[in-house]
Amino acid sequence: MTEEKIRKAAGENEAAELMKQAFRDTFGEEADGVVFAPGRVNLIGEYTDFNGGHVFPCALTLGTYGAYRKRNDTKMRFYSLNFPEDGVVESSLETMNEEPREDWTRYTKGVVWAFGQKGYAVPCGFDFLCSGTIPGKSGLSSSASLEVCMGTALMEMFGFSGVNQVINAQLGQLAENQFVGLNCGIMDQFSSANGKKDHAILLDCTTLDYQHVPLDLGDAKLVIVNTNKPHELTESAYNVRRAECDQALELLRTEKADLMALCKLTPAEFDAMEHLLTAPNVRARAKHAVYEEERTQRGGEALRRGDLKTFGELMNASHASLRDLFEVSCRELDVLAENAQKMPGVIGARMTGGGFGGCTVNIVEDSAVEAFIETLGKIYLETIGYAASFYVVTAGDGAHRIV
Repeated sequence: MTEEKIRKAAGENEAAELMKQAFRDTFGEEADGVVFAPGRVNLIGEYTDFNGGHVFPCALTLGTYGAYRKRNDTKMRFYSLNFPEDGVVESSLETMNEEPREDWTRYTKGVVWAFGQKGYAVPCGFDFLCSGTIPGKSGLSSSASLEVCMGTALMEMFGFSGVNQVINAQLGQLAENQFVGLNCGIMDQFSSANGKKDHAILLDCTTLDYQHVPLDLGDAKLVIVNTNKPHELTESAYNVRRAECDQALELLRTEKADLMALCKLTPAEFDAMEHLLTAPNVRARAKHAVYEEERTQRGGEALRRGDLKTFGELMNASHASLRDLFEVSCRELDVLAENAQKMPGVIGARMTGGGFGGCTVNIVEDSAVEAFIETLGKIYLETIGYAASFYVVTAGDGAHRIV
């Protein structure tokens, strides 16, 4: 199976050759090129992105490959090796807005739409074949990876003047917000578009100012654990949480009219004003955002000085806040994170991503990784009734053309 071969490919070049062959087999023509856009894992800074704060993700070496070819008409043809049962999905530049938005192509068509909305109209049709190596619905941003992959392919095909990877990330977010219908922040697309090997990104989600911070884990590894409980943010409480944060901001503005976002408050300032938030859920959501922003800033400082112990403590505190204040964790995530935090050699553990399923991110000493996987896997299976999946990962580069 080609998808499995791509997943197990020794490197990008081997994966690209497999993609080119799959493109020939599917469309009967040679691809013009192959691009890659990674998924991401957020180390700390959850639900701060749309609250005017910072996030601290890194791009992964898992992601989405895309092979493409320009056409001489307005037809668009899409094929995913991950969803072969859908076959080749045909669309056109003229009709895509009126078509159902229920299959995976809503992400790719959404990016084409977003480019057009911002003055970068796609001038002709194309064929696009993709294959993702990110576990679906794991919270590692497979959808953002696909959007950024599509955007990178459009950049390569049509050479839009002035479009760089920062703009590509913004267009991917626009596609997800207004075409797909999920009111997400910028973090996922930005991480995929602008990652750097062996670095994390400290990103100001308001200004898009960012710094690549060396992710030097020394004698430790980054281990992602997938609950294998799928999460679907468009079906979850994501938009409800965002509305609660907006409500908190409006109430706090009655005392501080110039407050631009929740994360512009310090914890001390919030503590002095939280009496304005009489609804417990609204107060809890806002408190998480404010304190998570401080944890994220401190986390960046800790990594810069190589203080993994402090960074791990901040990760643990982040999970508790996401569980108790923002209430986006679940039993599966808690079993993983809370048991991991007790294990020898585990520096820090927390849920990552939108929650309600998905993954935890863990920093584990090299000498403890094998026992960590075996012991936590056994605990999870016995407690939950089905297995978790483990991935030892590294930080990779952002979206780029391979061939």
